[in-house]
Amino acid sequence: AQIDREHLRLWKDECGFFGFFDTVDDVEVAQALIDAAAAWLRGRGMKKMRGPMSLYVNEEVGILIEGYEHPPVLMMGHSRRWQSRLCDEIGLTKEKDLFCWRYEADTPFPARVLKAWDDIKRLPEVRLRSIDTSQMQREVEAIMEIYNDAWQGKWGMVPALPDEVRKVAEEMKLIIDEDLAFIAEIKGKPVGMCIMLPNVNEALADLGGKLNPVTLAKLAWRLKVKHPRSTRLMMLGIRGEARSNVKRYGGLSAAMYVEVAKRGVAKGYQWGELSWTREDDAPINLGIRSMGAKLYKKYRVYERAL
Repeated sequence: AQIDREHLRLWKDECGFFGFFDTVDDVEVAQALIDAAAAWLRGRGMKKMRGPMSLYVNEEVGILIEGYEHPPVLMMGHSRRWQSRLCDEIGLTKEKDLFCWRYEADTPFPARVLKAWDDIKRLPEVRLRSIDTSQMQREVEAIMEIYNDAWQGKWGMVPALPDEVRKVAEEMKLIIDEDLAFIAEIKGKPVGMCIMLPNVNEALADLGGKLNPVTLAKLAWRLKVKHPRSTRLMMLGIRGEARSNVKRYGGLSAAMYVEVAKRGVAKGYQWGELSWTREDDAPINLGIRSMGAKLYKKYRVYERAL
């Protein structure tokens, strides 16, 4: 169980969280785990509990409820088939479902989407530039500023703090492919970002799930010699000021999707996961579906009154 003070400051909902939930197929064991988390949060003044979030909304979230046959991609969890059933049996209720989409590299884009990409690329003030890994701290700061603006007010959103920015910069530098991560600038100002990372889970599959100096060295060598077949599109967002100028920049989001897909194909990636989106974010889900991606996994976040 954990309490996110930034979440409480922003949302004022007296909500605590549980995470790292794993159990044998035994309702009594699951009940004991959840009751212990609930008691800890209740004793600290929380009125409800939500999860699993391990540790917070921008890390591993939810329990897999559909798509068990597919292995997890980078920074996405994989649940045992009985875990969602146990959650129902011990009195947790659904708070939100999260969607994961699969896009095959050979999927053709609709003509209107390609036109949006071409129109944006022709605008003289717009630039889609790759991340500069030699300036990683600066780049991640720009990304997080865009994130804080673009995701403002969305379900579960908590602004990125300086310590998180430094942590993300260090972690991303290990695995980032500069061609798959870029910032959209208008007149030199960062207004959008697209972060797609190689699915390093492929390279970790036979390393026992353990990261230590030896396995990290093996991972670095593998990524250098041959990149994975798949990617994960983790973030694509645009500042409100650019989104509001629909007449000129209304196609920017679609253009960024096309741009990153074309870059992935050029590098030889075969497919990518776009994750995650909220079940009730109809415009985003419709846009992703219209570009040929298929809904292939669902995760569920649960809640319980305290």
